[in-house]
Amino acid sequence: MSYGLLKGKKGIIFGALDENSIAWQTALRVHEEGGSFVLTNAPIAMRMGTINELAEKTNAKIIPADATSIEDLENLVAESMEVLGGKIDFVLHSIGMSVNVRKGRSYTDQKYDWTAKGWDVSAGSFHKVMQVLYKHDAMNEWGSIVALSYMAAQRVFPDYNDMADNKAFLESIARSFGYFFGRDKNVRVNTISQSPTPTTAGKGVKGFDGFIAYAEKMSPLGNASALDCANYTVSLFSDLTKKVTLQNLFHDGGFSNMGVSDAVMEAFEEQQKD
Repeated sequence: MSYGLLKGKKGIIFGALDENSIAWQTALRVHEEGGSFVLTNAPIAMRMGTINELAEKTNAKIIPADATSIEDLENLVAESMEVLGGKIDFVLHSIGMSVNVRKGRSYTDQKYDWTAKGWDVSAGSFHKVMQVLYKHDAMNEWGSIVALSYMAAQRVFPDYNDMADNKAFLESIARSFGYFFGRDKNVRVNTISQSPTPTTAGKGVKGFDGFIAYAEKMSPLGNASALDCANYTVSLFSDLTKKVTLQNLFHDGGFSNMGVSDAVMEAFEEQQKD
């Protein structure tokens, strides 16, 4: 169901890879709510996914950009404003990558050039995106910038590896840059700490299937899906949340406030019997 929440609003969506991705579902929902946007991803990621299909469905232009490259980002912002006919109202940063995770290196045995690449892609890129938008005064007043995070930024999830550090860095950047964007431009900046979601990147984490089942049992409302997250993101892009900024917003069915649930205790007790 559409409410016209983003009618006339324009934006940039980073990171749509395939229909499993949160950015993909967000693009569909933004389109349904009347928003228009540019889709962007790194050229190598675009070759892995099906972004052209999404662009056709949403009447969006694709502008490839490496989010770690200031030159690429400056070109992206300038071209997006030209394509969309003015300043930007919303931005979704849905980017994350750990070479250590991909290569099976444990947290206690990191290869540090891989670590540096991971935080540049996953968190440093968020600062770079906002710096380019800020310097070029590319955001409309009361615009909204959202990045996707995960609760491993606050709590230990061993197999999430250095991505936990990347997400902690991401959330800090949102708060720090969000202050300046709010003070100077009346633009809000937030992160969404989402349930474990079976995206292409998420499924690359060791033990993911077991953990998503655990989180489902732990959360009183169950895990939030990619579509659920897209709906929440739409609300943050809309004028209904104009005074929400500098927040890390948990969107996880209640998982973040749970100690233990009946379902988890029952499963544990059954295991003890065996």
